Amino acid sequence: MSQSTRSTTKRNIFWFRRDLRLSDNPALLAALESCDELIAVFILDEKLIKLSGSKRLAYFGQSLRSLDESLGNKLHLMVGDQVTVLKELISRYGADEVHISEEFEPYGAARDLRVEAAGIKLVRTGSPYAVSPGRVLKPSDATPYRVYTPFYRAWCVHGWRKPVAAPKDLKLVTPQSADRNFVDWKVPEGCEITPAGEAAALARWEVFKKSALASYDTERNNAGVDGTSKLSAHLKWGEIHPRTLLADLGTSNAHDVYRKEIAWREFYADVLFNNPHTENDYYAPRFKDMRYDKPGEKFKAWCEGRTGYPFVDAAMRQIVKEGWMHNRTRMVVASFLVKDLHLEWQLGADFFMEHLVDFDVASNAHGWQWTA
Repeated sequence: MSQSTRSTTKRNIFWFRRDLRLSDNPALLAALESCDELIAVFILDEKLIKLSGSKRLAYFGQSLRSLDESLGNKLHLMVGDQVTVLKELISRYGADEVHISEEFEPYGAARDLRVEAAGIKLVRTGSPYAVSPGRVLKPSDATPYRVYTPFYRAWCVHGWRKPVAAPKDLKLVTPQSADRNFVDWKVPEGCEITPAGEAAALARWEVFKKSALASYDTERNNAGVDGTSKLSAHLKWGEIHPRTLLADLGTSNAHDVYRKEIAWREFYADVLFNNPHTENDYYAPRFKDMRYDKPGEKFKAWCEGRTGYPFVDAAMRQIVKEGWMHNRTRMVVASFLVKDLHLEWQLGADFFMEHLVDFDVASNAHGWQWTA
């Protein structure tokens, strides 16, 4: 690449994170609008990989492959410290800007601040949420909501933008062979996971809209039927944006109930944003004083689906095999662990973190605390 080419061609970097899609990705559009060529990059985070269970890694690897295919096999899949990788790419390509979709959970937010402290300016556009955490505040005193129902009402009043189309012309820089560090993590023997990627997410949404959305208000709690959207893993990895789902919802009771489920995800993200310690600590400090038993054989039996309670055991066997569990059964097994076995909620939250493909730090921590 000649010096003259570097000086006349404007290049931006788009750093993919929890937004592994092309459609309804405002940050990607913003990056493309202000450059001649785009460097598409994902940086594998070795710390997060070590904390991820085998099923989630297998899904993640498939999702990256799907994203790369949609990019014409031009994804820079890098390994290493984010500051080091980004500085090398900026230097190599003469990139002007690094564009991102903003993240709000404690680890991601701290990582981005560290990158900026190293002198790399990040251009933020949008987030993984319909309404970014921190934006829904009480009109009386501009403080965050602590209770879901008033949050939901204010969230609806705040509103969200319409989805945006996928870019028509990507203008991507071709990566070098050393930039293609794909890892195909294997699905554990005896386990099954759902198909990953943006196309799979959009297809699943279409199936749900046609087959189950109209009865969602009456069937969502029935664990024995395919009555939920099963989009949680797709939302976790940003293969579909919640705005895409919200745009298709009407005013029926079933549609409103589904909208409320999306709002629960955003409420938990807002709570964690305003109370970052609650990732693994108590939201209500008074519950710290409760006494629990020490984990032993009964915790092992819960993990392995051997409690003797068929409904609980079936749900626990499902999460181990599929990396997924119906929302109602998640609440049942959580309640059983805390209220029947008298074990602290963090034990179950850590088990879910290991096994769930759709693990989301805010939803997991606060879903467990809400049940406990």
